[in-house]
Amino acid sequence: MSEITAPTPRAAGVAATHAHFHVFDDHHHPENGTLLGFWLYLMSDCLVFACLFAMYGVLGRSYAAGPSGADLFELPLVALNTSLLLLSSITYGFAMLEMLKKRVRGTLVWLAVTGLLGAGFIGIELYEFAHMIHEGAGPQRSAFLSSFFTLVGTHGLHVSFGIIWLVTLMIQVGKHGLIPENRRRLLCLSMFWHFLDVVWIGVFTFVYLMGTLK
Repeated sequence: MSEITAPTPRAAGVAATHAHFHVFDDHHHPENGTLLGFWLYLMSDCLVFACLFAMYGVLGRSYAAGPSGADLFELPLVALNTSLLLLSSITYGFAMLEMLKKRVRGTLVWLAVTGLLGAGFIGIELYEFAHMIHEGAGPQRSAFLSSFFTLVGTHGLHVSFGIIWLVTLMIQVGKHGLIPENRRRLLCLSMFWHFLDVVWIGVFTFVYLMGTLK
């Protein structure tokens, strides 16, 4: 009979090292890879909005004898819309706190509040667009309006996508709970939502506030 020898300390150490890296690859790499990939996406989105802001900066005073921002913008309504979006960022923060406490119900409640505030933001923005078009200030009226609708509309599309993503995650959390995959997805959506808030602050300041100056 052949003699069975115990593994040497060196062999055992190599096996333990391989097992450690195997566990690291299985559990840590996907999460880090997802977050890194999402950060790269946000950086590319920053470039998109930077180009749109630059376009508006060039064309924002080309009225073609048409209405200007001072003639069209209703700052109280825009301020209300801004408040809704900024408040939604706070409520999403509450959802993340509930997630850290592993409270599924609390997480879902605050996500629902965030979604309603985001829907209110989109509703007011659509009303603003419809009112401007009804007044004859559509995107084809001047370069100023074309750049305005493109910039603000692109942001609105991002918020709409964020709401769809949020509702999808609510369904996933309600079905599977706060599993690691859902927690990672909620974190990615959190970064996306706060990013949209930062962009909107730039829109509110650069487009609306500065646009009302004669």
